Amino acid sequence: MLDVQALVPVGPLGEFLNAHLGGGGSVEVTKIGEGRSNLTFRVSRDGQSWVLRRPPLGDLPETAHDMMREYRVLAALADTPVRAPRPVVACPDGDVIGVPFYLMEVVDGVVIRHAPPEQFGEEHRARIGLEMVDALAELHTVDHEAVGLGDLGRPAGYTARQVARWTKQWGVMATRDLPDVEAVRAWLEANVPTDSPAAIVHGDYKLDNVTFAADPPPRLTAIFDWEMATLGDPLADLGYLMLFWPEPGEPNIGGLPQPTQMEGFSRRAELIDRYEQRTGFSMTDLTFYRTLALWKLAILTEGLYKRYLAGKADSDWFAILETAVPQMAARAREWSGA
Repeated sequence: MLDVQALVPVGPLGEFLNAHLGGGGSVEVTKIGEGRSNLTFRVSRDGQSWVLRRPPLGDLPETAHDMMREYRVLAALADTPVRAPRPVVACPDGDVIGVPFYLMEVVDGVVIRHAPPEQFGEEHRARIGLEMVDALAELHTVDHEAVGLGDLGRPAGYTARQVARWTKQWGVMATRDLPDVEAVRAWLEANVPTDSPAAIVHGDYKLDNVTFAADPPPRLTAIFDWEMATLGDPLADLGYLMLFWPEPGEPNIGGLPQPTQMEGFSRRAELIDRYEQRTGFSMTDLTFYRTLALWKLAILTEGLYKRYLAGKADSDWFAILETAVPQMAARAREWSGA
């Protein structure tokens, strides 16, 4: 288990809160969520609470886990329709807790991982998918220039750069030789869409990175985990969501939770139609975007497995990645036909 006090020392953090937010009192910090990358904590002091985000332990890939970039995105989206938590304050250096971090508002609710809560019965499950798509469409239709994020990334050539970037990441994260990863890389390079729209993309948009209000009907209230947000091809976000939206009878992917296989959830085609209506963008190649998403996920989770092998993980859950990552890579190759 991770030592919360070592990760977020309450003494220095309390001094920081007093200086930047006023007030006083003792500080309590507890780890929250099941995130496998950046670490998230609930900070409480004198009747107030915030959520603190900081980088994970261990060696980090270049450009990854940039807390100030994440904070900047949330600040820019604060006055838009996008359902994102409002940021509160940021610390750009390691002088307080040893690493950069930021605080944002608490958005309580229901996070759906393994199954919807009891109050979201079969009659509510289609609405969960529609809320997911509508919230994504709200993000993708924000004018990034108008909110000050025109320099967040380079939309032109985004998808090709994703293939190149994650190829480089594989070189850093790999703990073993997996030929399927290389085969899919070659296929992706040869099949990058030549024309795609541009938008703010989340980069990790899936069911367990959002929260719903606890009372039915389902209402998506906040999108979390903005660490990979940039300007790029919004269809990559949609393809990533569809990766995590398996239908009844489809095989499990790498041991991932598969709640959308339950009765009542919308099918992928319905959600894609809804997205196209809301954004005006057309999903031109679902096979490419789903394959790209699964290939990236295999590489990302190999990095988590490497951290686990180095003793830098906070859960034995990571042990399943010994077999899950090869399964993901093999499935991505199967989808691509490479």
